[in-house]
Amino acid sequence: MGDRGAPPRSGWAGFVPELMVNDLPASLAFWREVLGFGLAYDRPEELFVYLEHPDAGQQAMLCQRSGRFETGPMDRPLGQGVMFQLYLSRLAPVLAALAARSWPIHQGPREIWRCTGDRESGQREVFVQDPDGYLLMVAQNLGERPVSE
Repeated sequence: MGDRGAPPRSGWAGFVPELMVNDLPASLAFWREVLGFGLAYDRPEELFVYLEHPDAGQQAMLCQRSGRFETGPMDRPLGQGVMFQLYLSRLAPVLAALAARSWPIHQGPREIWRCTGDRESGQREVFVQDPDGYLLMVAQNLGERPVSE
């Protein structure tokens, strides 16, 4: 069967979403080729992959739907009511990969500054849906500045 990988290089994250997907190869292609995740390890017999991103140890799991962990109807788009935020050091490669695939963008890209106490935190962000409709905000941190009056 070959090399199946190893635990994440950045260590185990304290919170890791596991997304139930309809087509594991299509989802895996999106998460790897567009978002830049790498394969930490897989369990082919379970149609499961554990992914990690080289930026700051972000991790996610994808698993082909089997009904095992489904607690209700799985209507499209999947993940209704949740948005996953992914902060990367550079947003440009994701935007280029989306454009190369003519992938639909839900919102953005845009630059936005939000009040966080007595400071403003800035980011460049884009909102996209993966092949199953999970909503992702992919962002690049622009730093902080004093709140403008």
